Amino acid sequence: MGFSFFPKEVQFFELFEEQFEKLNEAVLALSSIFQEFEDVENKCKSINLIEETGNEVARRISQHLSTSFITPIDREDIHSLNVAQEDLLNLIKAISTRIGLYDFHVIKFPAKKLVKNLATMVAEVGRMLDRLRQHKGVEENAKKVKSLKYECEMLLLVALGEVYDTKLTSLEAVLDIVKWTHIYDRIEQAVNQADKLADIIEGVVLKNA
Repeated sequence: MGFSFFPKEVQFFELFEEQFEKLNEAVLALSSIFQEFEDVENKCKSINLIEETGNEVARRISQHLSTSFITPIDREDIHSLNVAQEDLLNLIKAISTRIGLYDFHVIKFPAKKLVKNLATMVAEVGRMLDRLRQHKGVEENAKKVKSLKYECEMLLLVALGEVYDTKLTSLEAVLDIVKWTHIYDRIEQAVNQADKLADIIEGVVLKNA
């Protein structure tokens, strides 16, 4: 077997795909919690495990980036994509952690719709990553993500209006407002992060067109 002074070229797109698979698994599990509201504890545990695995992939990407001479796209773009996917996965975990902690009896309809939109945004991001790898345009995908983000902004206004319209008849009612405010805050952060991830991919595609 021959010896080479040059390290093996790292397949960063394969690592991004592996990272995205964990991201997609987590958001689908989160969506299942919100839509069905069954087996919440086990699904939350599952998301925690997925997040740990996803963070390990992120560390591998960072390690490979620090030792690779040749990269398929600019190094700063690899770093940005890696961090953006990791941050989104962490926010999904943050939402599930709070759902598991707050002991809700029912999930509000706007929350169901918001998380469903978030899952659709993540799926669209996955298509964008695939098209980036194939050197194809992502304009239509980016438009879909942006449209879903705007819809989420309107939904959040409705959701918060519903929460703050609650009659304060007890301490439990006050705590319910606080809990849902925290949930909607993390969902909003996740939606914005998914939009940011789409923007990063679109920027990389345009740079390498």
